[in-house]
Amino acid sequence: MNFMPAALTTSRAQRAVGRLDLSFQASQGRTRIERFYQEGCLKTRLPRPADVAVCEAVTLNISGGVAGGDALTTGITLAAGAQARVASQSAERIYRALDAPSRITTTIAVAAGAVLDYLPQETILFDGFALTRALEIDLAEDADFLGVESLLFGRRAMGEVVHSGDLRDRISLRRGGRMLLTDMTRLEGDIAARLARMALGNGAAAAASIIYAAPDAPARLPGLRDVLLGARAAAGATAFEGIVFARILAPDGASLRNCIIAAIQHLRDGREMPRVWQS
Repeated sequence: MNFMPAALTTSRAQRAVGRLDLSFQASQGRTRIERFYQEGCLKTRLPRPADVAVCEAVTLNISGGVAGGDALTTGITLAAGAQARVASQSAERIYRALDAPSRITTTIAVAAGAVLDYLPQETILFDGFALTRALEIDLAEDADFLGVESLLFGRRAMGEVVHSGDLRDRISLRRGGRMLLTDMTRLEGDIAARLARMALGNGAAAAASIIYAAPDAPARLPGLRDVLLGARAAAGATAFEGIVFARILAPDGASLRNCIIAAIQHLRDGREMPRVWQS
């Protein structure tokens, strides 16, 4: 009996794909979900809010993390007068990429008189990651927006160091169709060594950007600077074109989170963070 060797075969690694499409509408003093579409690994839960004027959505990635080649896409739309709060259930984890980068894209549209708090928790980057991330915000002239995007370059408490990686991160904001903010971050190679440089990260292992776009934004700047000054982090804030933009660099994730919460509570007049942030 002759045994022929099996032909060698190669197969592509399995990729996770997720899509969310959420839209909110206001009616009789309440904000309700209008469109709810979820596909693949991205899911949403709608906890009962204490304030019926605000609809809260909690997003989650059931794949357990993001690896090279994964693609996550989220769309959030608020109709005129709607009020919504969108947070993530937990931190997102970006694992080592073997070939293609992982991609995370979020598009946000907020119509006239609508208010959105976009408060995802941290994104944790592991050694060898490759991430291309984009946040695109389109606001009506009198819409209000508060958002945060944060990154942890490994977990200091676990002794993790990111010696290799590739980050391409972009935030853009338009109001009334006019581009007011474009913020781009590009890091590659030995991330830890680059963040150790005084002019770049001065030893930070965590970073965040906070955006507040509202008619009262310039008046919020002095108080926000006071809050940031008292935090265990290096931070700065500026105001322009009805926008307050803050950047935070922290030595670890806990310090970053404490600083973010203090800043957001100031911008939200002391209202509590979403419950998923309190766990």
